[in-house]
Amino acid sequence: MKVLITQALPEECTEIVLPDAEIRRVYTSIGKVMASYRLSEAIFHYNPDIVLNVGTAGTLSHQVGDIILCTEFIDRDMQRIKHLGIDYKVSMDTVPDKTPWNWNTCLRGICNTGDSFVTEPEALEGDAVDMEAYAQALVCKERNIPFMSVKYITDIIGQNSVKHWQEKLAEADKALCHYFQSITLKNKEL
Repeated sequence: MKVLITQALPEECTEIVLPDAEIRRVYTSIGKVMASYRLSEAIFHYNPDIVLNVGTAGTLSHQVGDIILCTEFIDRDMQRIKHLGIDYKVSMDTVPDKTPWNWNTCLRGICNTGDSFVTEPEALEGDAVDMEAYAQALVCKERNIPFMSVKYITDIIGQNSVKHWQEKLAEADKALCHYFQSITLKNKEL
């Protein structure tokens, strides 16, 4: 299976191994526009079977160190004008069950995406907060490509989020590496 791994920045780089997978990687940069553009270019070049976004996120509802498998995505910028009838959600909730891998005990959740680094608590729908995943999910949905996002929680929003994010990058890398090393094929033992 051809897997395209997307990550916003090289600083979020994680060694990712999936059994029986041909892996390609693209760094999308920060924000929805660049994420959409760079993912679209990578899809054109690599023609993946699945896109897997891996990176860091903030939260209001989990603990630092949690790893969350996101299959539902919210555009918080568009959510603000949902009263105009704008669709601001993308769901890919059946994707993990259709892959050949066991995703183990990872928490399942919703990723809230917007073009700002959220530093103050506010009413946010979702479990993880980032700046790229919704845009990538939308590109994949439009191109009929399965998409998921694995997020390591680096910070609690409102508790010096930017500083904690920077300090937690090494821990995120280590934890995500360990997580991906634990993934096995379905119907196979370790």
